[in-house]
Amino acid sequence: MKIRVGVIGLSDGNGHPYSWSAIINGYSPADMAQCGFPVIPKYLAEQKWPDSRIPDAQVTHIWTQSPELSALVARASLIPNVAAVPEAMLGEIDALLLARDDAENHFNFAKSFIEAGIPVYIDKPIALSLEALDRLYSCQQYEGQIFTCSALRYAHEFAIDDLLRQKIGTIRHIEAITPKSWEKYAVHIIDPVLRILGPKTIANISSTAFADTGRAVQVRFTDQTTAGFTAMGDNLVSPVAIRIHGEKGWHDMVFSDSFYAFRCALQDFLDGIRTKSCKSPLALNQKIVSIIEAGMAI
Repeated sequence: MKIRVGVIGLSDGNGHPYSWSAIINGYSPADMAQCGFPVIPKYLAEQKWPDSRIPDAQVTHIWTQSPELSALVARASLIPNVAAVPEAMLGEIDALLLARDDAENHFNFAKSFIEAGIPVYIDKPIALSLEALDRLYSCQQYEGQIFTCSALRYAHEFAIDDLLRQKIGTIRHIEAITPKSWEKYAVHIIDPVLRILGPKTIANISSTAFADTGRAVQVRFTDQTTAGFTAMGDNLVSPVAIRIHGEKGWHDMVFSDSFYAFRCALQDFLDGIRTKSCKSPLALNQKIVSIIEAGMAI
């Protein structure tokens, strides 16, 4: 059965309502060219359509803060219905993409859908504090209903196979860097690094600020493995990159393929709905948010 998906958007600088909807529905090249995010039509044009669409799902409804903006997203991403208010989607959809990265507004947008039992994918970062995270989860009706991640968790550039692990040896330190603000972009390096490291317990977190808006956070785990996370802020340029240091060598990884990562994240969310499984454990999200919160506290 096809999963009917609703989308809530759009926050400043975040084109996910366009791109996520297009990955599920396909898109209109002429209308997508007007989206205001040139990278989106560029990487969509590099795919093979309709083969690149996620099957057995359709974005059927869109709401944004502006009817005109909602209409543009709908045309660009082939969404048949524009909702007058978010709650108008209740009863019409099977799942919700909360495609806004203004974490301070996530609870207000998500609450009625979570309480109604709708599976909700909450855009990164889900929260900026453990208190805000717990408030969202207090509404959850069943385990796995809330899904969140940085799509870079699924990036093929950040994948580590057994051969590479053998080459670099036991991992002792990881250094990760991202452009832009700690508030919105740190999760893009924290999430994939924790995936690489696997289950570990945090022993200590320390933070420093630099270059006006930059943030650097150091994490030490109980097994003495360490990780450094740096968001360069608004005035410095960098890739999204990870360097792994092992006992036998090191390895550099640089992110580039947004479409692949977004598609995998959306597919995992939808697979969790079909299999009734938890794809986004609370314990992992607590660990991620605790590191984000440490950087916010400077």
